[in-house]
Amino acid sequence: MQNAELVGLKAYMADNPGAVIEDVARERKVTPRAVLEALPGGMARIGAGKFAAAMQDIAEWGEVTLIVHTDDAIFEFTGAVPKGEVGRGYFNLMQPKGLHGHLRHERCAAIAFVERPFMGKVSAFIAFINCDGGIMFKVFVGRDETRALRGDQLARFHALADRIAPKAG
Repeated sequence: MQNAELVGLKAYMADNPGAVIEDVARERKVTPRAVLEALPGGMARIGAGKFAAAMQDIAEWGEVTLIVHTDDAIFEFTGAVPKGEVGRGYFNLMQPKGLHGHLRHERCAAIAFVERPFMGKVSAFIAFINCDGGIMFKVFVGRDETRALRGDQLARFHALADRIAPKAG
């Protein structure tokens, strides 16, 4: 990305921190990772792709929303993420119903921890970033009955961020 493009992207994200990451990436012909990196200071921390450790931690959080956003659809699952294990080249989510499947964990190059405004509310999510700069999926901190972020999950989010993507400084 040229310096002028990066400056423009950073300016756009400063003015629109709640923009849909994938839409901005498509419109500006950059990767979703580049959009996350262009968020204003403090909104995103990106660390090494410790996929299995992150997923095992998230499996203990309770009800969250997992989103897969492609060019053709946005899939949302709200519920507990099951524990998983690595086998036969995949990270396998181990339950017969609800969310289950086989994830190509070795393609996870980085994990982003994002806190930003979205649709008038603060949001917090983890984005698993693949080796191409795309977002494999996102896991959002759940909300309580008042639609506020769940405090227990937000504390787990921050603790996991501190382990995987410590604050610079």
